[in-house]
Amino acid sequence: MGTQEYLLDKAERKGVEKGIKEGIRKGIEKGKREEAIAIALEFKKMGIPIADIARGTGLSVEEIEKLK
Repeated sequence: MGTQEYLLDKAERKGVEKGIKEGIRKGIEKGKREEAIAIALEFKKMGIPIADIARGTGLSVEEIEKLK
């Protein structure tokens, strides 16, 4: 393998690694958001004030009001 091929292979591996890390990060963020939505929905069903739910979950009041 020549120098150019080596460098291209190395860059490709680095790009793939970066893509995997970014995918994992996005997956974790999505999971946390889904959990916050599920918690907010349960709290809303329990009659907890929306402002308190927003403070506790990090969701906006508007997002919580739309939950059913």
